[in-house]
Amino acid sequence: MEWRLLPLRIDDAFTSMAIDEALLKLNAEGKSQNTIRFWRWLPSTVSLGWFQSVEREVDLGVAKKYGVDVVRRITGGGAVFHDYDGELTYSVVCKQSDVPTDIIESYKFICGGLVCGFEQLGVKAEFKPVNDVQVNGRKISGSAQTRRWGSVLQHGTILISPNVRQMFELLRVSPEKISDKFIASVFERVTTVEREIGRKPSFEKVREAMKAGVEDSLGIKLVEGEITDEELELATELKSKYASDEWLRKR
Repeated sequence: MEWRLLPLRIDDAFTSMAIDEALLKLNAEGKSQNTIRFWRWLPSTVSLGWFQSVEREVDLGVAKKYGVDVVRRITGGGAVFHDYDGELTYSVVCKQSDVPTDIIESYKFICGGLVCGFEQLGVKAEFKPVNDVQVNGRKISGSAQTRRWGSVLQHGTILISPNVRQMFELLRVSPEKISDKFIASVFERVTTVEREIGRKPSFEKVREAMKAGVEDSLGIKLVEGEITDEELELATELKSKYASDEWLRKR
């Protein structure tokens, strides 16, 4: 079975979230094929889960100071810092019938591609329910999913070399916790590709490894393709929603 693989993109947060929703809607309408894409966030961004309150989760003053965007996702889960220099993000859009019905099993199915991709990079990883990929008990990828209109969107992080200290300044963590001791404790629970292999690979190398891993694990053929005019047109319409204060403060 052939799925489309889109080129590596660098977009602002509002465009990225709009593209994901556009692909999801058009896939559900039979106008977009099953698609996988990888992208980076410019500028760096904090994304909120669907049910979260921006005031409770993000220090907007710190975000403004660093020039970091804040956006709300249509998927659940917690607030995530997406570092332009340290993270590659992926998204998968497909028909619901192409993944297991059980939510955890569907996460395991899709994240299996990431596990194989990390192995291509020399990192021995494993799926950890509900929605993480870990290396020796340390999180190296987290994902979130939504099912709408008969299709599935799952997107998530691939931690290459994120700025952990900046992350905890942006998220609402008490100041006394932003210390060397606290950051060290975080690295007992989180890891990165750079940490595991001793160097920072290029984003293209990580993308190629993940492509190979997804093909092997999901049993599909990824064919390089372009985003269509119809998809871009819908994404452009949706972008204003994601950039609006009303959407950000929805909860």
